[in-house]
Amino acid sequence: MPNRRIKFTFPHPLVTEPVIYELGKKFPVVTNIRRADVREKFGWVILELTGEEADIERSLEWVRSKGVRVDPASGDVVEG
Repeated sequence: MPNRRIKFTFPHPLVTEPVIYELGKKFPVVTNIRRADVREKFGWVILELTGEEADIERSLEWVRSKGVRVDPASGDVVEG
């Protein structure tokens, strides 16, 4: 199955919302948090998303519609 690494950046109002949990419930994708930094007013998470490419794309569009910034992940990611 395709696997993509994505960076989500959460603005203040969304930091406490269960966006990643909801993504895994709404779409047939597996989420794997690889690295994160979440604070009171700002947060980012690097995720591995596994699933069919069309499902990954639909899930990312949904996340964007919630107000989360979505970028490809690069650089310092924990390997495993």
